[in-house]
Amino acid sequence: MKIAQIAPLVESVPPRLYGGTERIVSYLTEELVALGHDVTLFSSGDSITTANLVPCVPQALRLEGRVIDPIPYYMLMLDRVRQRADDFDILHFHIDQFQFPLFRSIASRTVTTLHGRQDLPDLIPLYVGFDDMPLVSISNDQRKPVSSANFAATVYHGLPLGLHRPSFGPGHYLAFLGRMSPEKRPDRAIKIARSLGIPLKIAAKVDRADEAYFRDQIAPLLEGPGVEFIGEINEYQKTKFLGEAAALLFPVDWPEPFGLSMIEAMACGTPVLAFRCGSVPEIIDENITGAIVDTMEEAVAALPRVITLDRRQVRQRFEQRFSATRMAEDYVGVYRSLLKSSKSVGAEARDTRHRLGNGNDATILRRPFA
Repeated sequence: MKIAQIAPLVESVPPRLYGGTERIVSYLTEELVALGHDVTLFSSGDSITTANLVPCVPQALRLEGRVIDPIPYYMLMLDRVRQRADDFDILHFHIDQFQFPLFRSIASRTVTTLHGRQDLPDLIPLYVGFDDMPLVSISNDQRKPVSSANFAATVYHGLPLGLHRPSFGPGHYLAFLGRMSPEKRPDRAIKIARSLGIPLKIAAKVDRADEAYFRDQIAPLLEGPGVEFIGEINEYQKTKFLGEAAALLFPVDWPEPFGLSMIEAMACGTPVLAFRCGSVPEIIDENITGAIVDTMEEAVAALPRVITLDRRQVRQRFEQRFSATRMAEDYVGVYRSLLKSSKSVGAEARDTRHRLGNGNDATILRRPFA
């Protein structure tokens, strides 16, 4: 199968440091190549891949200090993809909804994975207006605000089985991994750790938009004992950081679409204590890979039990549910289903035109505007 993967341009594929979407695009692309597919990756020129790379900007836009507005670069990339659209069986987009108007005429040969939150009210009319563009959610919970949109499947993220080496010995601290932002609630992590007198290490990226939050709300909390702020770490540093932790704290307070750090911890054999938000109940297997709580009091009470969970079982469940191979095979199933549907629609159109005796009338096949 000839497959195009269209990635964000803000980070490289894979990203040098933080970048969940670009990381998943990389894992998926490499696994599809390993499965024998002919894959082309449209991304920044500093990306590293075994697929055919089409560089759409010289380097990731976040590293290009002169870039103020990324949208023009996405427009240029989409035009390049459009020019080559006939080269591929399927075009898989990971850039939100920019491509909808340009690729609507071949909607059945496209699929868009939604990597972000969908509870923004402006998205509802968008999905109504483009109700023929196939979508993939990364959790069932992610769909809830736009449940009537054209979802083809839910595909959970996956990691290469050899990416992280599991550690089965007892951990020495609690870990927080992700973005330093209000919705990720690092303040909760600090309070939980201090309530139990367990050291906490925080490996987190501080986005420009979150600098004031970090400075005003979090930095003062770091001045107390037992908390170490490491900063942003790369993929290879995660194995040691998560593997030597007794548990990952995932105290989110927003509709988390997936939560990649949860399965990264599981890959290292590290159990997860998470708050019941968004995708969390779909990812955590209670009393096997971690615990799900609703309040700070429940979190403090549950953490001693989480730390004692069998780390071998945590890793085993990760291998069963969240491998990159499983993710790639799920997406191949989506691709084939869409292409099969496209062929059926094409055959139906030819038959209809033949019966009508008018080879130019295809308007009857369009779905009515909702």
